[in-house]
Amino acid sequence: MLYRNVVQLCRTGRDLVTCSQLSGRGSGGKVSVDSFSISGHRSTHTDSLKSQYDVVVIGAGHNGLVSAAYLQKAGLDVCVVERRHVIGGAAVTEEIIPGFKFSRASYVLSLLRPKIVEDLQLKKYGLKVYLRDPSSYTPLVTPGGRDGTARSLLLSRDQQKNKQQIAQFSYKDAQAFSEYEETLERIVTAMDPLLDSPPFPLTAFSSASLQEKWNSLPSIRTLLGAVKSLGPELSGFYEFMTAPAQKILDRCFESEPLKATLATDSVIGAMLTPESPGSGYVLLHHVMGELEGIKGAWGYVEGGMGGVSQAIANCATDHGASIFCDRPVSNVLTSGERCHGVVLVDGTEIRSKVVLSNATPSVTFLDLVGSATLPDHLAAQLKHLDVRSPVTKINVAVDRLPDFQADPNTHGNSVMPHHRCTIHINCEDSRLITDAYLQCQAGELPACPLIEMVIPSSLDPTLAPPGSHVVLLFTQYTPYTLAGGQPWDNTTRNRYADIVFDSIEKYAPGFKNSVIGRDILTPPDLEEIFGLTGGNIFHGTMSLDQLYLSRPIPALCNYRCPIRGLYLCGSGAHPGGGVMGSPGRLAAQAVLADYPKL
Repeated sequence: MLYRNVVQLCRTGRDLVTCSQLSGRGSGGKVSVDSFSISGHRSTHTDSLKSQYDVVVIGAGHNGLVSAAYLQKAGLDVCVVERRHVIGGAAVTEEIIPGFKFSRASYVLSLLRPKIVEDLQLKKYGLKVYLRDPSSYTPLVTPGGRDGTARSLLLSRDQQKNKQQIAQFSYKDAQAFSEYEETLERIVTAMDPLLDSPPFPLTAFSSASLQEKWNSLPSIRTLLGAVKSLGPELSGFYEFMTAPAQKILDRCFESEPLKATLATDSVIGAMLTPESPGSGYVLLHHVMGELEGIKGAWGYVEGGMGGVSQAIANCATDHGASIFCDRPVSNVLTSGERCHGVVLVDGTEIRSKVVLSNATPSVTFLDLVGSATLPDHLAAQLKHLDVRSPVTKINVAVDRLPDFQADPNTHGNSVMPHHRCTIHINCEDSRLITDAYLQCQAGELPACPLIEMVIPSSLDPTLAPPGSHVVLLFTQYTPYTLAGGQPWDNTTRNRYADIVFDSIEKYAPGFKNSVIGRDILTPPDLEEIFGLTGGNIFHGTMSLDQLYLSRPIPALCNYRCPIRGLYLCGSGAHPGGGVMGSPGRLAAQAVLADYPKL
């Protein structure tokens, strides 16, 4: 592993370490700053890598590990090969700054399917989650609201407290909010079965094969059941799927910052504004989760998000699967229309009847398989997948909690309720989100970036030394390519991070002086380190033309590929991105259905 663009600065006697880019593809060079992995391992067995397995999984991200666990439990001999030094993909914990354990990419948990937690006994294998309540905090720089004295908006699971908080801005909205949440819950409850079932392929309607028609019946029944259960919410569901989130929020509410706070869920990870058609679905996607039986709840994983991946890996290896890190794949072995295994970068061949790829669709088919192996029309569609991303993730080590002027710390460095939830910065008005988006579209750095701040060490004491904390900043909007072809070099990364920190400083004076070190990951960094094409955290845009039976494209919607024995198991497959696990589980089911005939 090779750190590049590492800068060490010194201020007030402390080292400020900026780890701007960790190259997962580095092949040599002197290591400037160690990366301490708490969830990675070179191999799960003392046995060496074998030349043949029943199944090879490319990538030890959480979905690939889910596939491995299900298939190994079913009795197949499974090997997982990971190009990085650590398992987890984007659901990873890395101790980049000694003593501080970062959820370096994904950072909160909600979407992981309860069926997977149960089937794989993830709590037995080490998964522990801290539920968050309250859930959302939006501080104001300047007091506002109905009487000009409101300083912040704090939302929780307590509906009465929510009414009191929202009433600072609008009595009407205070009454409407619970109805809005109930509508969302009814819609996502109806959609829930679709997340645990494969989509039906359109080809089933035109296929001459009775077998394909028969195989598609369960998926069709699930879809029809979901539509039926929507009942009177069907028109609302259609609106969420197609309309701008801003249109929905404007109809339901009249006040800011409530609308801006809710609008953030419609754009997180997406190159969209709340005014973009389809942003309503992104909002739905982010409220589909469940933790500890509580719908819509979010939480922090003990030890960071690598704890999710480690628990799944523990299950897989306990049943006999093998996982190897530092084993990048060069290409998938094929002959004709048949897959035979993989070739590693070092030339090692691993033969298998089945290969599952947890890489993005673009990497899987255009790099590992090669467009020349695919039918021309499929290669053309894959080359034009929308993989744009506006995300820059900044991981920060601090020596004390942020002290928000809207709600000052009452007991020094003691955790207050708002420290435990998602803190929305630059969310006084929805227009701020759109302005940042438009600047990004012009290739510029936004003057007021959209910032979601979380402090997981406020609930999990294992992440940082006593008194210190881990602060994770999920920010938008940053272009993949800067105006005028300017590179994302260390200077540019730090310039953007300074913009972000200056924004936070307006709300929490003294924040910048509390910083011990920071890790800045722009869209190109997310692509290089985690293999996320375009830096897209969902392996491709979650837009209507890339969802359900069109994910990633219609011909590849059921995890199977034109090359027999090759399957897609990552977030680029249905039902999409987030730490959900469903693509991995459903791909494994497809393999088990096909395996006797392979």
